[in-house]
Amino acid sequence: MHDGQHVVGRRLEPGRLVLATHNPGKVREIAALLGPFGMDVVAAGDLGLPEPEETGLTFAANAELKALAAATASGLPALADDSGLCVDALGGAPGIYSARWAGPGKDFSGAMARVHDEMAGGPTGAHFVCALTLAWPDGHFETYEGRCDGGLVWPPRGTLGFGYDAMFVADGMTATFGEIPYETKHAMSHRAKAFEQLVAACF
Repeated sequence: MHDGQHVVGRRLEPGRLVLATHNPGKVREIAALLGPFGMDVVAAGDLGLPEPEETGLTFAANAELKALAAATASGLPALADDSGLCVDALGGAPGIYSARWAGPGKDFSGAMARVHDEMAGGPTGAHFVCALTLAWPDGHFETYEGRCDGGLVWPPRGTLGFGYDAMFVADGMTATFGEIPYETKHAMSHRAKAFEQLVAACF
């Protein structure tokens, strides 16, 4: 049992918080979610912190690894996100390798095409998972997970969002995450669901 399973977490005081990501899309989304809580958000990339190798075998393990590395290196609380797309027809792939499928150049149009090609007309069910870990410099951490179920469309639609958003339609929706306003996505996404849990426990 790890810290993330406690209902009441360690309180996070307003102040500087490192976002342990080098993904501008994630920085934008998480900074917007944190805005109301008096946090002064700074990205790990802006502090010159190295990106640790993601050696975990689950979303939670990778989020914990990234958050702890950033908290230790910066001496500040750090929040890390590990998230990805899990496709039913691909046995849950790309999953924790979602970013790696886009390659070093972060080419998500190529990654979406690979998903489509490998599905080969199979079932379109898929879900996004997000694990959020909040870590402190003393090594304490809290981890929360959110999930958003839906299906995939081809060709991709919309230029909003990032990653695989343009091919994902959440259950009950007709537009992709690439077509809906940022605020609408925030109300229902895997990241928003994980964030709700974290806020309830730590703020």
